[in-house]
Amino acid sequence: LPHPGVAAPLPRSPNPRFSSRPSPAPEEPEPAAERGNRRLLMVFVPLCPLSRPMVPPLIPPKIPEGERVDFDDIHRKRMEKDLLELQTLIDVHFEQRKKEEEELIALKERIERRRAERAEQQRFRTEKERERQAKLAEEKMRKEEEEAKKRAEDDAKKKKVLSNMGAHFGGYLVKVRRREWREYELLGLREEGLGAWACPGSPPSRPSCPAREKAQELSDWIHQLESEKFDLMAKLKQQRYEINVLYNRISHAQKFRKGAGKGRVGGRWK
Repeated sequence: LPHPGVAAPLPRSPNPRFSSRPSPAPEEPEPAAERGNRRLLMVFVPLCPLSRPMVPPLIPPKIPEGERVDFDDIHRKRMEKDLLELQTLIDVHFEQRKKEEEELIALKERIERRRAERAEQQRFRTEKERERQAKLAEEKMRKEEEEAKKRAEDDAKKKKVLSNMGAHFGGYLVKVRRREWREYELLGLREEGLGAWACPGSPPSRPSCPAREKAQELSDWIHQLESEKFDLMAKLKQQRYEINVLYNRISHAQKFRKGAGKGRVGGRWK
C-alpha cells in the first residue's frame, strides 16, 4: 500500500511489444488548464487509506517467429560426440594395453634367454671343473706311477750295485790271493808263508789268514754303508718331493686367496 500523504502511482500501461491485444488509438492531448487542475487535485486531495492497486494481467511472452530449434538433433549430435570420445579413449586404452603386452612378452623372452645363457654357462663351468678334476687325478696317478717306477728302478739299481760289489769284491780277493801266492813262490817262502799266515787248526788247502777276515769285515761294512746310503737317498728324494708339493699348494692358495698380502714364500726347494 502507498504511504499516507503520497499520491498513488498511475498504473503502467502494458508493453505493446509483448501484448497480444491491439494498442488503442492515440487520444487527443488535453488542454493545459485541465492538466494543471488535475495535478492540483492530486496534490491537495486529503490522503486517506485507499484500496489495493489494480495489477495488470500477466501475459506470456510471445516466441519470436523464425527457425525452429531441433532439440532432438542437438541431443543426437551430443551423443555422437560423446560416443566418438569414448571410442577414442577405448582405442587409446587398447593401444596402450597392446604395447604393454608386447613389452611383457619381450621381457619374458629376455628372461628366458638369460636363463638359458646362465644354464649354458653353468654347464660349461661344470664341464671345465670336471675336466680339471680329471686332469688333476690323471696327473696324480701319473706321478704315483712315475714314483713307483722310479722306486722300482732304484731298488733294481741297488740290488745290481750290491751284486756287482759282491762280485767285484770276490774277484778282488782272488787277485789278492793270487798275488800273495805269486809272491810266496817268487820268494821261495811258500811253506813259511803258509805257516805264518795260517790260523791254528785250519787245513793247509784252505788257509785262513787275518787279512781275509779283515777284508770280509770291510766288505760287510761297505755293504752296510751302501744300504744305508741308498735308504737315505730314497728318503731324501721323498722329502724333497713332499716339500715341492707343499710349496706349490701354498703358492696356489696365496695366489687365489681374497685379501692376500704382498708377502710370499721365497726360496726354491731343490
